[in-house]
Amino acid sequence: QVHLVESGGGLVQPGGSLELSCTASGITFTLYSMGWYRQAPGKERELVAVVFNRGPTNYADSVKGRFTLSRGNAENTVYLQMNSLKPEDSAVYYCNVRNIVARRDDWGQGAQVIVSS
Repeated sequence: QVHLVESGGGLVQPGGSLELSCTASGITFTLYSMGWYRQAPGKERELVAVVFNRGPTNYADSVKGRFTLSRGNAENTVYLQMNSLKPEDSAVYYCNVRNIVARRDDWGQGAQVIVSS
């Protein structure tokens, strides 16, 4: 059973920065991706950034150049550094681990990000 613990988020003014972190436990499979999705009220959940454990990092076009996904010293921890935040970045951000072979998703509890003046 994969368990994800998120931290970070909060209220920030436009142009500000926030960092989210996610630590996973219980990963017993070898091919997986780890990253962040977000969901704003009334909208579908969308990809923000994802890193494959043996491959590249992918970003949504809307966050390229502003957000950076990085891995911690332990492979089961990822950080999302969010800079130059805009009001349209406001959403609940969910950490995700995807078992690529089994096509199974596990989700964190969500972290609220509000960008407002």
